[in-house]
Amino acid sequence: MGRKVHPMGFRLGVIRDWQSKWYDDKHYAEFILEDVKLRRAVQAKYTDAGISLVEIERQANKVSVTIHTSRPGIVIGRGGQRVEEMRQFLEGVLGGKKIQLDIREIRQPEMDAYLVARSVAEQMERRVAYRRAMKQSIFRTLQAGAKGMRILCSGRLGGVEIARRQLMHQGRVPLQTLRADIDYGFTEAHTTLGRIGVKVWIYKGDVFPAAEVAEELTVVEAPVITTTIPVAAVPAVPAKDTTMAEAVARMTEAPIKDTTETPAEVKKPRARKKIEPTAPEVKEQAHEIAVKAEVLKEEEKKAKPRVKKTEAPAVKVEEKVEGKPVKAKVAKAKAEGGKETKAKTQKEE
Repeated sequence: MGRKVHPMGFRLGVIRDWQSKWYDDKHYAEFILEDVKLRRAVQAKYTDAGISLVEIERQANKVSVTIHTSRPGIVIGRGGQRVEEMRQFLEGVLGGKKIQLDIREIRQPEMDAYLVARSVAEQMERRVAYRRAMKQSIFRTLQAGAKGMRILCSGRLGGVEIARRQLMHQGRVPLQTLRADIDYGFTEAHTTLGRIGVKVWIYKGDVFPAAEVAEELTVVEAPVITTTIPVAAVPAVPAKDTTMAEAVARMTEAPIKDTTETPAEVKKPRARKKIEPTAPEVKEQAHEIAVKAEVLKEEEKKAKPRVKKTEAPAVKVEEKVEGKPVKAKVAKAKAEGGKETKAKTQKEE
C-alpha cells in the first residue's frame, strides 16, 4: 500500500508541465469541474479520432483548448467544418463562454502511452488474444525508438471466471528517476464478460533541464569602443632674422653626433660539451665488442674447409718413408766400399 505514484504527477515541475494552466481563488472548484466536463465531452464525441491529450488555458472570459490527436482529419473534416461544430458544442458545455480551438497532430502514435493502451483494449474488445496484442504493441513501440516499455492487463483475461493480472515488459523503465521521460496511459476494454484494465508505461529517454537552459543562453559580444585623443597644437615659433655670423657660431657650439653604424657582434656558436660515458656504459660497450669478436671467430671457422683425419697420417708415413731410404743408401755404400776393398786385396794377393 502507498507505493503507487502516478508517473506524470511525480514529474510535474521537473520535466513535465501541467495540462491545465490557470489559477483562481474564488471559482477554483467551478473551473476544475468545467475542465473535467470538457475532456469527457471531447473523448465521448470523437472516440475514433485517437485523442490523447486535451490542454486547457484560461484568460479572463476566454478559454483556449488544444487537442492532440493522431487522426486530425477526423476532427477537422472537409474545409474545417467539424472544427466549427466542435467549438459550438464545447461552448454549450461551458455555458456560453468563448472557446479558442487548436488541433495538433501526433506524428508517432506508437510512442504515446494512451494510444497504445487504447489499441490493445480495442483488440481485446474484438476478441483478439490478449498475449498477442500485448507482444505486438511492445514490438512496434520499441521499433519506433522507445528504450523500454511495460504493459499490465488485469481482469477476466481470456473469459475465465477468476480475474488475474498479466504483466509484460521489455527494456528499461526507471520509475524512480525524475529526469526519465516516462509516458503513462490507462484505459479500459469493455468486453461482454466485464471490464479489463490496461496500463502502459513507455520510457523515451532522459531529459536534462540544465542542458536545455545552457543552449538557450547566447553569448553577447561587447561592442568595441574606439576613442580618439585630440593632440594639442604646437604653437609655431616665429622665425627671427639671423645673420651669417650668428648661424656659424650656433653650428660650432652644437655637438656633432656620430651617425656611423657599428657592425653587430657576430655570435659564435656554442661549443658542445663532450659527454663522458659512465662506468656501467663502458662495461656494456666492452661486453658488446667481446661478443662481436666471438661471433666473427665462429664465422671464420665455419668458412674454412675441413681436413679429413685420414690424410694427416698418410703424409707422416710418406715423410718417414722418404727419410729411411737416405740412411739405407749410406749403409749400402759403406758395405759395398768394404767389399770392393776386400776384393782388391784378394786379387793383389
